[in-house]
Amino acid sequence: MTADRSIGILGLGTMGRSLALNFRDRGIAVVGGDPAESARRAAAAAGLAVLADPAALVAALARPRRILLVVPAGPPVDAALDLLLPLLAPGDVVIDGGNSHWRDSARRAARLEARGLAFVGLGISGGEEGARHGPALMAGASVEVWETIRPLLEPIAARAEDGEPCCARFGPAPAGHLVKTVHNGIEYAVMQALAEVVDLAGRGHGLDLSAIADLLEGWARGPCGGFLLETAIRVLRTVDPESGRPLLAFVRDRAEQKGTGGWTAIEALELGVAAPTLIEAVQARSLSAFPPRVELARTLPRPARAAPAGRPEDLEGALLATLLGAHAQGFALLAAARDERGWPEDPGRIARTWRAGCILRGALLEPIARAFARDPALPFLLLDEELLALLLSGLADLRTAVEDGARTGVPLPAMAASLAWLDALASARLPADLIQAMRDRFGAHGFERIDRPGRHHDLWLGT
Repeated sequence: MTADRSIGILGLGTMGRSLALNFRDRGIAVVGGDPAESARRAAAAAGLAVLADPAALVAALARPRRILLVVPAGPPVDAALDLLLPLLAPGDVVIDGGNSHWRDSARRAARLEARGLAFVGLGISGGEEGARHGPALMAGASVEVWETIRPLLEPIAARAEDGEPCCARFGPAPAGHLVKTVHNGIEYAVMQALAEVVDLAGRGHGLDLSAIADLLEGWARGPCGGFLLETAIRVLRTVDPESGRPLLAFVRDRAEQKGTGGWTAIEALELGVAAPTLIEAVQARSLSAFPPRVELARTLPRPARAAPAGRPEDLEGALLATLLGAHAQGFALLAAARDERGWPEDPGRIARTWRAGCILRGALLEPIARAFARDPALPFLLLDEELLALLLSGLADLRTAVEDGARTGVPLPAMAASLAWLDALASARLPADLIQAMRDRFGAHGFERIDRPGRHHDLWLGT
């Protein structure tokens, strides 16, 4: 194998095997390994070169070696590094392609750098299909290391309509995984918003699942279009072969999560970024799995049956405003992280990287990319005239949808949070003045006045 066109992959489950086949199809020599015999058999059956022993895998690669880990995030990554480190030599590169936390990536990078090795945090989005045919790749690496792995990663990445590979470096090792984490946080919000639209269209407007699919189908070529909308339509149209009824009717209403959405919420709270749509999407999943919900559903009163004020077709505008809010909050979080740490770099490139291959790919990313092309230093998405016009086109529909949710008893946490966030942004004065005064009253924290400079304190005697 030649050093410039070869890679080792440790972890040959569904994602690892799909990535290996993608590399092979792009003319990149691949050797893979996995501790599970079943995974090795499946990879060998697909025509891949497979070795059971990590030492044999390392020995099969020319130096400097590039090894991609495709193992579950957390302790399995550290366990894989424990196996590999004694076998590697200075100059070798280990790439973590899992959904790792950026702080873990920073720690691992320091560990490898102390031994003369390089560590890359690589966010990969696109699921099995993307891994096989072209994912979006978000890398964190030094500039020097990036130039050595770029010829391997760009060929397997998805291509946007303009031909640009959806593969880029966004800063040092932790940056790639932070960008992927925020990608997933926005993804949570988009999925929650779609679920709320379906719920309100069904329980609020009385549409059956087939009619809701027809409704969403009409939005597929508009600004709400994208992979997740298409996925929702396919789910709504799928029929259970045994009963002949929609399969969705038999799916338990308890959403699972693997952590990246929660990490996004924690990151927003730690950096002081208002991201209520992203946070409520995580909370909604937690609430769906809250055991007392089933019992309380029998006892808590629901509003009397009321006709919604809006029309089903107006839900497109409500969805659009919610999706724009989710993206604006995600990019605000990335900007705050950059201000705090110096990375991730180039928000415009982040938007362009998400345009194809990844789960979040959708029509909205094109105007977002255009906004950053007009102003690379754009501090907030909704300050761009094109994006603001898109938001305003759906704002009234969002307000009506939230009102209809309250009227019919259909919970819309992501939509309601988006509307409250937008109403706060539109308020020249917020009730935070009372909060500041109360903090000064019981904690002597001080407050600022609008009529004179400096920090002030009052006893707040109430007279």
